[in-house]
Amino acid sequence: MSVRKSLLILVACTAIVASSCGSDESSEESAATTGATQDSVTDSESSSVDCPPPDGTGEQKQSFDGPPPMCLDPDASYQALVVTNKGEFTIELDQEKAPETTNSFVFLARNQYFDDTVCHRIIPGFVVQCGDPSATGTGGPGYTIVDEPPSAGEYQIGSIAMANTGAPNSGGSQFFIITGEQGAALPPQYSLFGEVIEGFDGTVVSMEAAGTAAGDPSEPIEIQSITIIES
Repeated sequence: MSVRKSLLILVACTAIVASSCGSDESSEESAATTGATQDSVTDSESSSVDCPPPDGTGEQKQSFDGPPPMCLDPDASYQALVVTNKGEFTIELDQEKAPETTNSFVFLARNQYFDDTVCHRIIPGFVVQCGDPSATGTGGPGYTIVDEPPSAGEYQIGSIAMANTGAPNSGGSQFFIITGEQGAALPPQYSLFGEVIEGFDGTVVSMEAAGTAAGDPSEPIEIQSITIIES
């Protein structure tokens, strides 16, 4: 294995899965709790959790007793306007490619789950990872969602994908924005559910500039709000 490929794999382990690439016991235990460990999404119709108000006017909630029901209109299109302390960017969500992942992201955003949270892991040329209210890399909403991986070669700079622990169906709320070629070269193990269509060169690049090789941001990068736009 080449040094370059080994480095890419090491960086991927650091950025996308919380601790599951490590071999020590504490790392494995940490990874097992990432994204919450309670209920996997296997049948969203059986969930006792209600859809939040579509206009996002409900109270903020960051912990749930189970997975969400299907809250998306199959005939609608969805975008997410993300406001950060570095500016705004817009995500085009893809419910056709990843319906469960998109539904969960919209559900969480409408519950104001992501508001006033930080992007806890940023590696220049690779990814900006956000979506953990605890900012530890091990937090989640109290449920997990099924994998909806893309075909090989579908990741692009600007793609939005769901992080996981490395175990099947272990995604929760942590998502990442691919910001460089190393991120685009990731294996297709992470649900691809959208792309940045506005604000990448300004806002996302500014967010990425706070990254370090270790992944710990050099300054706080905050998500102030995410607003879902349905059309």
